[in-house]
Amino acid sequence: MRNRLKELRARDGYNQTQLAQKVGVSRQTISLIERNVFVPSIVTAMKIARAFNEPVEHVFIFEEKTVE
Repeated sequence: MRNRLKELRARDGYNQTQLAQKVGVSRQTISLIERNVFVPSIVTAMKIARAFNEPVEHVFIFEEKTVE
């Protein structure tokens, strides 16, 4: 799964700390999500999407990988 957090933060003028406070998580959590190290819970993903006023599927993009 990839995400558009960095792009959307830039668009809306948030730094990681500001977004984290708005969503109710740590700055480190935002950083880990941005770097695709951590996949957020559904609740956190919804809060992040709401912070950007975007549908969750416009923030988080699910890409199925083909298993061979």
